[in-house]
Amino acid sequence: MGIYLNPDNNGFWKAVRSEIYVDKTGLIQYTNKCINTEQQNICVSRPRRFGKSMALKMLAAYYSCACDSRDLFHGFQIEKDASFQQYLNQYNVIYLNMQQFLIEASDAKVTEYLEQEVMEELNEAYGELLKGRSIGLAAAMRKIYAKTKTQFVFLIDEWDCVMRERQESEELQKQYLDFLRNLLKDQPYVALAYMTGILPVKKYGEHSALNMFWEYSMTDQKALEEYTGFTENEVKGLCEQFGMDFLEAGSWYDGYVFKRFWHIYNPKSVVEAMLCQDFSNYWTSTEVYDALKIYIDMDFDGLRSDIVHMLGGGRVKVNTHSFRNDMRSFGSKDDVLTLLIHLGYLAYDAKEKRAFIPNKEIMEEFENAISAGGWSEVMRVLKASDKLLDDTLGGDAESVAEALDRAHTEVSSILTYNDENSLSCAIGLAYYSARKDYKLIRELPTGKGFADIVFLPLPHTNKPALVIELKYANTARSAIQQIKERQYTQALENFNGEILLVGINYNKGNKDKPHSCIIEKVQK
Repeated sequence: MGIYLNPDNNGFWKAVRSEIYVDKTGLIQYTNKCINTEQQNICVSRPRRFGKSMALKMLAAYYSCACDSRDLFHGFQIEKDASFQQYLNQYNVIYLNMQQFLIEASDAKVTEYLEQEVMEELNEAYGELLKGRSIGLAAAMRKIYAKTKTQFVFLIDEWDCVMRERQESEELQKQYLDFLRNLLKDQPYVALAYMTGILPVKKYGEHSALNMFWEYSMTDQKALEEYTGFTENEVKGLCEQFGMDFLEAGSWYDGYVFKRFWHIYNPKSVVEAMLCQDFSNYWTSTEVYDALKIYIDMDFDGLRSDIVHMLGGGRVKVNTHSFRNDMRSFGSKDDVLTLLIHLGYLAYDAKEKRAFIPNKEIMEEFENAISAGGWSEVMRVLKASDKLLDDTLGGDAESVAEALDRAHTEVSSILTYNDENSLSCAIGLAYYSARKDYKLIRELPTGKGFADIVFLPLPHTNKPALVIELKYANTARSAIQQIKERQYTQALENFNGEILLVGINYNKGNKDKPHSCIIEKVQK
């Protein structure tokens, strides 16, 4: 066993003996299908602390021929698969953590240092075959394969750290990409290459060094969706085990959506919440909010408006294809928003091609970022949202209308009312603080249409539900009538208690009091 060549299975052993281990061994079933096929080069990009390194430790324990990992996988999903026996501990594994090499080597000698370290272990294992030769890593492995037909599984963690942490060093990046291409592309000794990072690999300038990789990213995880984070059923099971409220867990950590799995939770935060017995900010606390602020403060036309829309619970259209997959080549607001998707600050609905803020934890990170300056008008609206909610719960329709007038004045330079959709985003922003105790649902299906905004109280808050209907250039009374005629309250199937019907109208022609409001109480 070595550090890089055939490491032991200790990393996976620690994972499975932890108090919380969620079985993700089904991933191995997929990688087994890819071995020695056109799909054998896999690049998985996800946000930090989304289980990428954990997956690599699992794959190393499974494939490495220096281990006997049968007992480690006993009882897990992969043990039931037909391919389990075929590939278990059958390959030489090369395990590379690029962050380590970047830290320990001088900038210009990252690949040189990597080759030196790995070659030392290869010489120990295959010294007779390589004796007397002074060659690079790829050449040495070709020699080994030619003489022994030995194939390797390559596991590369933090593959993109050179791109993220040495953004100005284009020559270093090019050298690094050329090294990876020479090491992995069309080489007979490669049975499988599995790389992880935060950024996808496609478009670093015109240098398409790694175009042999199949990419699984936050804009399209393809067959690996359920391994991106925790699924709804997995979190439900953990909540039952640790006596935590499942709905509140969803409010804090759910929100990442894909084509098949519509509820993917942040795994880092879920684990900490269960162990600490408290819902709080765990993932965002591992990095200062300055990283987010840098990007949302960029001067691209429409970016601030999109951020405000999403703070109000809305979704914005994003073209993810123009992004060059680095952290400095921004040409439009779409590039900034796409980066925030890959970093985990935004979720992305690939069907609608829209981005949005996924959950309460991330919402609070946006609030921290904008509170640091440059967003004073938005912060005034957010700070006023506590009183707006109190006035709504107290049935004070006149004060609610006046508060919405003030909120509109504050953000009118950023957010323009064009229709009921833009009005909905503005109302969602004005009621920002309600999301502490409520789950915000926009366009809730009711069987007879869609309720514009529903605030569903979280468990144990003892608050009424809010059903808000919006009208543009109409009347607040017509909004209330629509709620009643279309029986929107019946869509709240699992809620019993008081419901406030809130009808809001915006009349652009009335400059003194553009908003009007009516509030009624019903019991369900």
